[in-house]
Amino acid sequence: MNHGLLFILSGPSGSGKSTITHAVLDSMPGLVFSVSHTTRTPRPGEKDGVDYHFIDRAAFLALRDRQPGGFLEWAEVHGQLYGTSVAEVQGKLRQGLDILLDIDVQGARQVLARHPEAISIFICPPSAQALAERLQRRATESPESMALRLNNARQELEHAADYRYLIVNAELESAITAFKSIIIAERLQQRRAADGTPLSQSW
Repeated sequence: MNHGLLFILSGPSGSGKSTITHAVLDSMPGLVFSVSHTTRTPRPGEKDGVDYHFIDRAAFLALRDRQPGGFLEWAEVHGQLYGTSVAEVQGKLRQGLDILLDIDVQGARQVLARHPEAISIFICPPSAQALAERLQRRATESPESMALRLNNARQELEHAADYRYLIVNAELESAITAFKSIIIAERLQQRRAADGTPLSQSW
């Protein structure tokens, strides 16, 4: 059995990242989502173990400080802690499953430092104006929150060149197709590397 592939996905809020992720996960067998741990409280409709593993701060810090490390990456965002479990990721990779991490640029740097073979993908909107319009359509952002998200997006976009792939989400279906194509190409490359037999010898 082949070892699974590790995919890292990043992108600013409003880039369409979550919508693209759900579409790809629903249509790509063998690709699973890494459920992060967080200290924040569940939002309406969120389920423990599905959207996040919801734990308190003391439990999070105990897991973070576990040796060997309990988290592949972790960060504090707006006073809440988020982290990706080493055990969960390694267990699924050993099963031959490809795993998708939806993490910010800070988390991506941490993961790539430990797993430089990970496949990193950055999703961005076609323009700052398009991003602002998408956030406005949510009708959940205050002017202050909108300004903060746009500023954060500009900072994240400065790191887009650090990723192996860049998807500009100007049209949703095209972005989904691009994401699927990356996964298929990386799986084919892994298969060829794992086989190692020249094609001429198999004819």
